Amino acid sequence: MPIQTVSQAFSNEGAGGFSFRNKIINGAMEIDQRNAGSAVTISDQYTLDRWSAYENTDGTFTVQRSTTAPTGFSNSLLATITSADSSLTTNQQTIPCRQWIEAANMTDLAWGTSSAKSITLSFWVRGSVTGTYGITISNNANDVVYAATYTISAANTFEYKTITIPGPTSGTWPTDNGRGMIVTWSLGAGPSVTVSSNNSWISSPGAAIYAAVGQTNVKATNGATWFITGVQLEVGSASTPFERRPYGTELQLCQRYYEKSYRQSVAVPTNSSLNGFAVGLANRTLTGSATNERSANIVFNTSKRAAPTITFYTLTSSTAGSWEDGGGNAIAMLTNGVSETAFIAYNNANVATNTGLSGHWVASIEL
Repeated sequence: MPIQTVSQAFSNEGAGGFSFRNKIINGAMEIDQRNAGSAVTISDQYTLDRWSAYENTDGTFTVQRSTTAPTGFSNSLLATITSADSSLTTNQQTIPCRQWIEAANMTDLAWGTSSAKSITLSFWVRGSVTGTYGITISNNANDVVYAATYTISAANTFEYKTITIPGPTSGTWPTDNGRGMIVTWSLGAGPSVTVSSNNSWISSPGAAIYAAVGQTNVKATNGATWFITGVQLEVGSASTPFERRPYGTELQLCQRYYEKSYRQSVAVPTNSSLNGFAVGLANRTLTGSATNERSANIVFNTSKRAAPTITFYTLTSSTAGSWEDGGGNAIAMLTNGVSETAFIAYNNANVATNTGLSGHWVASIEL
């Protein structure tokens, strides 16, 4: 067999020749920095790392990391219907998971041009309700959308699914650090957020469309469950075995969008002294004010896609926006010089002489 050069191996797209062919991050659902496996009742928020969920029906559902998984995987994303809605109208929808792919990570697809490449989406799925389910792929401009379906044939059994999607030759597809494509799984939707037809790119849909024609309304069944893991999206018309990146590498990919000072096993926020950051005792006038300031320069483990939003939490009461002094008093905190790589934390209230500050922080710049 001829020896491939590195460039040849990288160009072997869709054939499993080299690493980083999977454009999905945290496809094995192992990393859950925010909730550490706890169930979250959904409105519109991120759940497991890189995965967000949405709900605007008359019912409710939860999402959490689960240890129920097919052979070869240790985790999955679990959605559970906790309050049913049998009739979804207008724009009502239940989205258990969706992921935005950063535009710079899909430039090789050449979407929006005559050279647009096909992609293949593969995943393991399990549902307590059999029937037809839907996925969609669209862009941030909502000027093109593609919908497809898959079938859950056996209840409460993991099944492997693959869907090949032709590359769109039209549509707005940026190449920067913003939103590229969004991949969405739906458990039920009203008519105004459902495509007019499946298995083709639809131009100018007129709204954000996240459901396929003919899909089952899983939201109608109280207590219904739906699991997914092993999600892979790659160039080409065939699926390859799931790409298993080292845990540390996958965590770094997630931290480009979200990083915390808490340990990975601790949810945000939690009353925890673990990894609390202690600010030194020396006074420092950072802002020119008369307050008895403390400040600290904090460097991220992973460079962010853009300057993130910083949220502070106290150690013992999980009070947002503050750290605490040695007596447990909440001290309001501010930031300065926030960049992709670091930020300065400093207090916005007087601190007693010879007293330090400690607390936690979260940095978020999700797509």
